[in-house]
Amino acid sequence: MANKTMTRLSVNINKIATLRNARGGNNPDVIKVAMDCERFGAQGITVHPRPDERHIRHSDVLALKKVVTTEFNIEGYPDDRYMKLVREVKPTQATLVPDKPDAITSNAGWNTIEHAGLLKEVISELKKSGIRVSVFVDPDIKMVEGAKKIGADRIELYTEPYASHYPSDKHVAVKSYVAAARVAHEVGLGINAGHDLDLNNLKFLKQSLPHLDEVSIGHALISDALYFGLENTIQLYLKQLKA
Repeated sequence: MANKTMTRLSVNINKIATLRNARGGNNPDVIKVAMDCERFGAQGITVHPRPDERHIRHSDVLALKKVVTTEFNIEGYPDDRYMKLVREVKPTQATLVPDKPDAITSNAGWNTIEHAGLLKEVISELKKSGIRVSVFVDPDIKMVEGAKKIGADRIELYTEPYASHYPSDKHVAVKSYVAAARVAHEVGLGINAGHDLDLNNLKFLKQSLPHLDEVSIGHALISDALYFGLENTIQLYLKQLKA
Protein backbone atom coordinates (compact mmCIF):
# COMPACT_ATOMS: atom_id res chain seq x y z
CA MET A 1 0.00 0.00 0.00
CA ALA A 2 1.22 3.52 -0.80
CA ASN A 3 2.75 5.51 2.04
CA LYS A 4 0.27 7.96 3.50
CA THR A 5 0.94 11.68 3.48
CA MET A 6 0.11 13.70 6.59
CA THR A 7 -2.86 15.77 5.48
CA ARG A 8 -3.04 19.31 6.80
CA LEU A 9 -6.33 20.92 7.81
CA SER A 10 -6.61 24.51 6.60
CA VAL A 11 -9.65 26.28 8.04
CA ASN A 12 -11.40 28.67 5.67
CA ILE A 13 -12.60 31.55 7.86
CA ASN A 14 -14.73 33.35 5.26
CA LYS A 15 -17.94 32.42 7.11
CA ILE A 16 -16.65 34.03 10.29
CA ALA A 17 -16.25 37.27 8.35
CA THR A 18 -19.73 36.87 6.86
CA LEU A 19 -21.20 36.67 10.36
CA ARG A 20 -19.24 39.71 11.50
CA ASN A 21 -20.24 41.76 8.47
CA ALA A 22 -23.93 40.93 8.91
CA ARG A 23 -24.06 43.01 12.09
CA GLY A 24 -21.17 45.43 11.74
CA GLY A 25 -18.57 45.96 14.41
CA ASN A 26 -16.00 43.29 15.15
CA ASN A 27 -17.93 40.38 16.64
CA PRO A 28 -16.88 37.70 15.96
CA ASP A 29 -13.28 38.86 15.72
CA VAL A 30 -11.90 37.30 12.52
CA ILE A 31 -8.27 37.68 13.55
CA LYS A 32 -8.83 36.14 16.97
CA VAL A 33 -10.74 33.23 15.44
CA ALA A 34 -7.86 32.54 13.05
CA MET A 35 -5.41 32.51 15.94
CA ASP A 36 -7.73 30.24 17.94
CA CYS A 37 -8.05 27.82 15.02
CA GLU A 38 -4.28 27.47 15.01
CA ARG A 39 -4.20 27.11 18.80
CA PHE A 40 -6.82 24.36 18.56
CA GLY A 41 -4.71 22.38 16.09
CA ALA A 42 -5.46 23.62 12.58
CA GLN A 43 -2.36 23.56 10.40
CA GLY A 44 -3.43 26.37 8.08
CA ILE A 45 -5.74 29.32 7.55
CA THR A 46 -7.50 29.94 4.23
CA VAL A 47 -9.22 33.10 3.02
CA HIS A 48 -10.90 34.00 -0.24
CA PRO A 49 -11.14 37.80 -0.46
CA ARG A 50 -13.65 38.82 -3.13
CA PRO A 51 -13.86 42.20 -4.89
CA ASP A 52 -17.07 43.22 -3.06
CA GLU A 53 -15.54 42.32 0.35
CA ARG A 54 -18.77 40.58 1.33
CA HIS A 55 -16.84 38.44 3.80
CA ILE A 56 -13.05 38.66 4.10
CA ARG A 57 -11.81 42.20 3.56
CA HIS A 58 -8.52 43.48 2.17
CA SER A 59 -7.72 44.83 5.64
CA ASP A 60 -8.37 41.38 7.18
CA VAL A 61 -5.80 39.79 4.91
CA LEU A 62 -3.17 42.35 5.87
CA ALA A 63 -3.95 41.86 9.57
CA LEU A 64 -3.83 38.06 9.24
CA LYS A 65 -0.38 38.27 7.65
CA LYS A 66 0.91 39.56 10.98
CA VAL A 67 -0.51 36.77 13.14
CA VAL A 68 -0.85 33.53 11.15
CA THR A 69 1.97 31.20 12.19
CA THR A 70 0.90 28.11 10.25
CA GLU A 71 0.34 28.01 6.49
CA PHE A 72 -1.55 31.00 5.09
CA ASN A 73 -3.50 30.26 1.90
CA ILE A 74 -5.13 33.01 -0.16
CA GLU A 75 -7.63 31.88 -2.79
CA GLY A 76 -8.87 34.01 -5.64
CA TYR A 77 -9.17 34.81 -9.31
CA PRO A 78 -5.80 36.17 -10.49
CA ASP A 79 -6.91 39.68 -11.52
CA ASP A 80 -4.81 42.77 -10.78
CA ARG A 81 -6.45 43.25 -7.37
CA TYR A 82 -5.66 39.70 -6.25
CA MET A 83 -2.13 39.70 -7.61
CA LYS A 84 -1.27 42.99 -5.90
CA LEU A 85 -2.59 41.73 -2.56
CA VAL A 86 -0.81 38.36 -2.76
CA ARG A 87 2.49 39.94 -3.76
CA GLU A 88 2.22 42.25 -0.76
CA VAL A 89 1.24 39.58 1.77
CA LYS A 90 3.41 36.74 0.41
CA PRO A 91 1.34 33.87 1.88
CA THR A 92 2.60 30.31 1.98
CA GLN A 93 0.23 29.40 -0.83
CA ALA A 94 -1.84 31.10 -3.50
CA THR A 95 -4.76 29.03 -4.78
CA LEU A 96 -5.96 30.18 -8.20
CA VAL A 97 -9.68 29.76 -8.88
CA PRO A 98 -11.61 30.60 -12.07
CA ASP A 99 -14.51 32.32 -10.26
CA LYS A 100 -16.27 35.29 -11.73
CA PRO A 101 -16.39 38.29 -9.35
CA ASP A 102 -20.09 37.75 -8.56
CA ALA A 103 -19.84 34.00 -7.89
CA ILE A 104 -21.39 32.92 -4.59
CA THR A 105 -18.75 30.23 -4.19
CA SER A 106 -16.29 28.29 -6.33
CA ASN A 107 -18.23 25.94 -8.61
CA ALA A 108 -15.78 24.59 -11.19
CA GLY A 109 -12.11 24.03 -11.80
CA TRP A 110 -9.83 25.67 -14.37
CA ASN A 111 -9.49 24.46 -17.90
CA THR A 112 -5.72 24.38 -17.62
CA ILE A 113 -5.31 23.84 -21.35
CA GLU A 114 -7.58 26.62 -22.60
CA HIS A 115 -6.23 29.10 -20.05
CA ALA A 116 -2.63 27.89 -20.12
CA GLY A 117 -1.22 31.23 -21.28
CA LEU A 118 -2.80 33.27 -18.47
CA LEU A 119 -2.05 30.73 -15.77
CA LYS A 120 1.54 30.12 -16.79
CA GLU A 121 2.31 33.84 -16.60
CA VAL A 122 0.56 34.26 -13.24
CA ILE A 123 2.18 31.17 -11.72
CA SER A 124 5.64 32.29 -12.82
CA GLU A 125 5.13 35.70 -11.25
CA LEU A 126 3.90 34.28 -7.94
CA LYS A 127 6.71 31.74 -7.70
CA LYS A 128 9.25 34.54 -8.14
CA SER A 129 7.91 35.89 -4.84
CA GLY A 130 8.49 32.52 -3.17
CA ILE A 131 4.80 31.62 -3.05
CA ARG A 132 3.63 28.04 -3.58
CA VAL A 133 0.92 27.95 -6.24
CA SER A 134 -2.07 25.62 -6.30
CA VAL A 135 -4.55 25.50 -9.19
CA PHE A 136 -8.20 24.60 -8.62
CA VAL A 137 -9.19 21.77 -11.00
CA ASP A 138 -11.91 19.21 -11.59
CA PRO A 139 -10.87 15.54 -11.20
CA ASP A 140 -9.90 15.30 -14.86
CA ILE A 141 -6.56 13.76 -15.80
CA LYS A 142 -6.06 16.16 -18.72
CA MET A 143 -6.58 19.16 -16.43
CA VAL A 144 -4.09 17.71 -13.94
CA GLU A 145 -1.50 17.19 -16.67
CA GLY A 146 -2.20 20.74 -17.87
CA ALA A 147 -1.52 22.07 -14.38
CA LYS A 148 1.87 20.41 -14.40
CA LYS A 149 2.74 21.89 -17.80
CA ILE A 150 2.00 25.47 -16.69
CA GLY A 151 4.26 25.20 -13.65
CA ALA A 152 1.84 24.73 -10.75
CA ASP A 153 3.21 23.28 -7.52
CA ARG A 154 -0.09 21.71 -6.51
CA ILE A 155 -3.63 21.12 -7.63
CA GLU A 156 -6.72 21.56 -5.49
CA LEU A 157 -9.35 19.02 -6.46
CA TYR A 158 -12.86 20.48 -6.55
CA THR A 159 -14.78 18.05 -4.35
CA GLU A 160 -18.40 19.24 -4.63
CA PRO A 161 -19.28 16.41 -7.07
CA TYR A 162 -17.70 13.90 -4.69
CA ALA A 163 -19.67 15.28 -1.76
CA SER A 164 -22.92 15.29 -3.74
CA HIS A 165 -22.63 11.65 -4.83
CA TYR A 166 -21.06 10.31 -1.64
CA PRO A 167 -24.38 9.39 0.06
CA SER A 168 -25.57 7.26 -2.86
CA ASP A 169 -22.31 5.48 -3.73
CA LYS A 170 -19.06 6.65 -2.18
CA HIS A 171 -16.91 4.30 -4.27
CA VAL A 172 -18.28 5.67 -7.54
CA ALA A 173 -18.10 9.22 -6.15
CA VAL A 174 -14.38 8.99 -5.42
CA LYS A 175 -13.27 7.06 -8.52
CA SER A 176 -12.29 10.03 -10.71
CA TYR A 177 -10.51 11.66 -7.77
CA VAL A 178 -8.38 8.58 -7.18
CA ALA A 179 -7.36 8.57 -10.86
CA ALA A 180 -6.61 12.31 -10.91
CA ALA A 181 -4.64 12.15 -7.66
CA ARG A 182 -2.60 9.20 -8.90
CA VAL A 183 -1.55 11.12 -12.00
CA ALA A 184 -0.80 14.23 -9.96
CA HIS A 185 1.46 12.28 -7.63
CA GLU A 186 3.21 10.57 -10.54
CA VAL A 187 4.06 13.91 -12.22
CA GLY A 188 5.21 15.52 -8.98
CA LEU A 189 2.25 17.74 -8.12
CA GLY A 190 1.10 18.20 -4.54
CA ILE A 191 -2.57 17.39 -3.92
CA ASN A 192 -5.07 19.58 -2.08
CA ALA A 193 -8.84 19.20 -1.95
CA GLY A 194 -11.77 21.35 -1.00
CA HIS A 195 -15.47 22.20 -1.29
CA ASP A 196 -18.33 20.60 0.65
CA LEU A 197 -16.05 18.32 2.63
CA ASP A 198 -17.48 17.50 6.07
CA LEU A 199 -17.37 15.05 8.97
CA ASN A 200 -19.36 12.50 6.96
CA ASN A 201 -17.27 12.31 3.77
CA LEU A 202 -13.77 13.47 4.77
CA LYS A 203 -12.43 10.21 6.21
CA PHE A 204 -13.21 8.17 3.10
CA LEU A 205 -11.62 10.78 0.82
CA LYS A 206 -8.45 10.74 2.90
CA GLN A 207 -8.36 6.93 2.88
CA SER A 208 -8.83 6.90 -0.90
CA LEU A 209 -6.17 9.54 -1.64
CA PRO A 210 -3.08 8.50 0.33
CA HIS A 211 -0.98 11.40 -0.95
CA LEU A 212 -3.46 14.15 0.00
CA ASP A 213 -1.43 17.12 1.30
CA GLU A 214 -4.15 19.51 2.44
CA VAL A 215 -7.88 20.01 2.75
CA SER A 216 -9.44 23.45 2.96
CA ILE A 217 -12.74 23.41 4.85
CA GLY A 218 -14.90 26.34 5.85
CA HIS A 219 -18.68 26.21 5.61
CA ALA A 220 -19.23 22.76 7.12
CA LEU A 221 -16.60 23.22 9.83
CA ILE A 222 -17.98 26.57 10.97
CA SER A 223 -21.53 25.16 10.89
CA ASP A 224 -20.45 22.18 12.99
CA ALA A 225 -18.80 24.55 15.46
CA LEU A 226 -22.24 25.97 16.30
CA TYR A 227 -23.09 22.58 17.80
CA PHE A 228 -19.77 21.19 18.98
CA GLY A 229 -17.71 24.32 19.68
CA LEU A 230 -14.77 25.44 17.57
CA GLU A 231 -12.01 23.65 19.48
CA ASN A 232 -13.85 20.32 19.57
CA THR A 233 -14.87 20.64 15.92
CA ILE A 234 -11.30 21.13 14.75
CA GLN A 235 -10.26 18.07 16.74
CA LEU A 236 -13.07 16.07 15.13
CA TYR A 237 -11.88 17.03 11.64
CA LEU A 238 -8.26 16.28 12.48
CA LYS A 239 -9.35 12.85 13.71
CA GLN A 240 -10.92 12.09 10.30
CA LEU A 241 -7.63 12.96 8.61
CA LYS A 242 -5.63 10.61 10.82
CA ALA A 243 -7.86 7.64 10.12
